[in-house]
Order: sequence, then C-alpha cells, then structure tokens
Amino acid sequence: MPALAHELPFYRHMKLFFAGLGPSGLSRRLTVAVGAIAGALLFTALPSSSAAQGTAPDAVTSATASPSTAKGHPRRRRPARRRAARRTAAEPAIPRYTAPRTASALASDVNVMIGDGARSGHWGVLIVSLTRGDTLFSRNPDDLMQPASTMKLMTSALSLERFGPDHQFSTDVFHDGTIAANGTLQGNLYMRGDGDPGFSNRFLRGDADAPVEMLARFIAGTGLKHVHGDLVADATAFEPRKIPEGWQSRYLGLSYAAPVSALSLNENTVWVVVEPDANGGAATVRFEPSSSGIVLGNTVRTVKGSRGSSLSIRRAGDGVVEARGWIGSRSAPRRYELVVDDPALFCAGALRDALAAQGITVDGAVRLGATPANAQRVTGFPSPPLARLIAVMNRESVNHYAELLFRDVAHSETGVGSAENGNTLLRRFAHDKLGIDSNEVYAADGSGLSVLDRVSPRAMVHLLSYAHHAPWGPSFHASLPVAGESELLRHRMRATPAQGNLHAKTGTTNTVISLAGYVTALDGEVLAFSFIYNGNDRWRAKSTIDQVGATLANFVRE
Repeated sequence: MPALAHELPFYRHMKLFFAGLGPSGLSRRLTVAVGAIAGALLFTALPSSSAAQGTAPDAVTSATASPSTAKGHPRRRRPARRRAARRTAAEPAIPRYTAPRTASALASDVNVMIGDGARSGHWGVLIVSLTRGDTLFSRNPDDLMQPASTMKLMTSALSLERFGPDHQFSTDVFHDGTIAANGTLQGNLYMRGDGDPGFSNRFLRGDADAPVEMLARFIAGTGLKHVHGDLVADATAFEPRKIPEGWQSRYLGLSYAAPVSALSLNENTVWVVVEPDANGGAATVRFEPSSSGIVLGNTVRTVKGSRGSSLSIRRAGDGVVEARGWIGSRSAPRRYELVVDDPALFCAGALRDALAAQGITVDGAVRLGATPANAQRVTGFPSPPLARLIAVMNRESVNHYAELLFRDVAHSETGVGSAENGNTLLRRFAHDKLGIDSNEVYAADGSGLSVLDRVSPRAMVHLLSYAHHAPWGPSFHASLPVAGESELLRHRMRATPAQGNLHAKTGTTNTVISLAGYVTALDGEVLAFSFIYNGNDRWRAKSTIDQVGATLANFVRE
C-alpha cells in the first residue's frame, strides 16, 4: 500500500479541483465519479482476512511553527506539538475497510475490528440482513446499554406509528367571555400548547419572533382589538416536571437540555442582546424574541470610547434574568443565549408583545392556567408535518424535538404527556410490534440524554426492521443522516463505499458512542445494524464503527 503521507495532500488537491466543477448535472456526476476513483486508488480496500485488520490510520501531521513567544525567550516545542496534535485530530482519517466475500469472512473481519477498536469499555453490536433474514454478526446483542441519541429512533417510530407522517400539531388561541362589536374582549385570552416542537423560526422566514408574530396577525384578522383580561399560558398537556429524570446537573442551562413544556417557543432558548448608548448612558438590554413573560433586570452601563465589554448575564431566582457590567460605546452589540426557566410564560409573553405590535392591548397579566372547557377557539398555528419534524430531530439530533414528541404520544393515548407514560407505551410497542421482551427498552426521556436510558442492540435492530417494512418507513429512512454527505455524518466514512449509502442515527455523550441504521451491500442486500459502545475510549470506538460501516457497504456474497 503506498505511503499515505504522500498521497493525502494529492487527494485533498483533487477534491478542491473537482469541487469547482459545480454541484449539478454532468459536472456533479463527473465530480462523484472521479472522487470515487481517487478514493479507490489512494485508499485501496484491504483483502478480507483477520490478519489484515487494524485500527484506522493516523492522519498526516504537518510541520508547524511553534507559537510566538516574548522577545529574548527561546521557542518551546511542547506547545507546538500539542497544537499539531489538535490539528491532526481535526482532520478525519479515512477508515481502513475490507472487502469480505462471504458471511463468515465478514463476521471474522468485524470481530477483529471490534476487538482492536477500543482499549476499554463495553460493546454491544448486532448486524442483520433484512433481505435474507440472517444474523451476520453479534456481540452482546441482549445487553442493556446506554444508547445516547440513538434513542431518538425509538421516539421516531413510536410517534410515526401513533400519528402518521402527515400529522400536524397546533398551537391554539381561545377566549372566554364575550367579544363586543368594537373588538373588545371582556374575558381572558388563552394560548394552549399542543406539544409542537417546531414552533420557532426554523421553518419560517423571519426573526426569532416569527411564529408569534404570525399568530398575532391571525388574531388581528379576527377583529380582536382589546382584551380586558389576562393572557393565560396553558401547558397542561404535559406533566409539570420540566427536567427529565437522569439529566445530569452539568447539562442544565445548556441549549440541548432546555426545560420541557407543551407550550414552547424557539426550542426554549432566548437571546439576550446588549447594546451600548452612544452618549455613555445606560446600555439597552433586550430579549430576542421580545417577551414580557420574563422579568429582565438591567444595570449595564456604557463606557465611552471603549470597544470592549465586561458583562454578566445570568438567571436569578423566580425566572428573572439579570444583566450586569459594562459595554464600550464603540462596541458592537453583544448576544448571549440562555435557556428559559418557564417556557410557557416565555411563549405567552412573546405573544403579548407580538399582539401589541399589531395594536392589540392586553390589560391583564401573563400567567399560567388551563383553558376552560367552554372556551371558544379564536385561531391556531399548525406545525409542519410530523415527517419534517422527525427529519430535523434525527438529522441534527435536537433533544427538544424528541422530548416533546415522546410526551405527545403519551398525551394522545393517556391524556397526560409524561415521560413515565411515554416509557410505558414504548415498552408496550416493543412487545406488541417489535416482538421483543419489553424489558429490553427503558426510556427515562425521549432523546437519550438521560443516563438512565437503556436499550439492547437487539431491540434497536428489531425496531429498524419494523420501520423498514412499515407504511411510514420512507419517512423514517429519509430522516437519517447520510454517511459522508449530510448533517452529523457528513465528515464520517468519506471516500469509502459507505459514502452516500449508509444512513443512520448517531449517538454521543462523554461515555457513549453509538450508531444505528441501514447500509446496502454491493449486491443490493439491505443490512440493519446497531453499534453501542459504553466506555471512555469513545474516539477509537467511533473510528472502529466507521471502519465496520465502510466494510458492510463493501460486502457481497459470492
């Protein structure tokens, strides 16, 4: 095999050259074809034998200058080596894969790869042919393991089975009392959440307030002009608990661990924007989107002539956000992202501000409550179809979407959107539909972030098999990232037979690396797989999974 140190630069130049041919038509086909030829020439697959296996080759390191130092001090080489190592880690290595031509050769190759793949930790692996129905490889397939974000596949299947891919959720507005001819409501306005995870500007043009702005326009279109009452936030579709069991304290306050609510806006995060006063007065601090449902304390001052800042943005007690410190008068606006403590109040407060922009006044307070049974519907805002929501959830691994969908199923079937009810329904689904012991799945949440979640590789592969043949199977398949091309797999398994072929859900935490999905072998045979690694050597485990994935795509039975 030629020396990779001499071939990799050439390969990078080839990629840059052919990338300039354009993304469509004949140019794109030429790009793909030549890229595949270059990949085949430079990274020739090893012959299939256990002796030929090893871990992925190290990326090529390049000589770099050591960091600048104070005048008169000698250069120190240790920091330079550390930076070179960091650059090496950032450049993805091409997995070394094999070309097995029998099922036994494939099992032997995968066994060696898994055996050499991590210095410690625990593996659970199952690879099954959905075309022929036989098991190609297994290691600890019935062990209960932490799945990380591959748990989202369970949530996807459960919600698709319950609702169907075209289902839409709706954030609705109701009123009690009466509306006079002049558009004045003598009563309260209610904003009721249906558990729509997509109530944000992810699917809309506009700023962070786009969904509430559009909802406010719908309300204005009904002729409502004045509310002599409160704006009530109704999030009673879900349980009161906002933080799932098993979410570690270090996660809290980060956007991927925002509180859960049936009434949510922008995935329950808000931007705090600080702008200086040109004349050196008090700085302006505001929310994006604007929401009167959160109390904002501002003691930020402006320092004339400065471009710098020293700011502290923190959540205080009772949902108050405090901004302190200073910002220079010549500084650009500074933006800080926070998760909101009470999503329902935040969402309803944003609607109140959007109503004000439409000239509709709400006299009362923004508060929590339930919509009366006899309340009349004013209007509503529908979500995108479920298939689109699941595509965002799986391709970008958005925990917020998974948590809401998990509870949506529970609310739909039991009337209470709780994680406990969701777990009960998931285990029933596993037994009744997947044909496995219900004890092979335990979900403390819907996203896989909880350290209490447990799934066996066998349960995951049974799920993949069921989804493959289900009426909603095409939506499930389409939601998965594609190796070497899209979302969380775009940098993995490039220049291998898996690129553009293998599609799967990733899972990553500090102690978990997992991958579950599908790949088509050279002869068209569809394989389903689940890799779960629990341990501390996760980066070597990740490389091993990519090595096996490329080998599965290069497998054929002769």
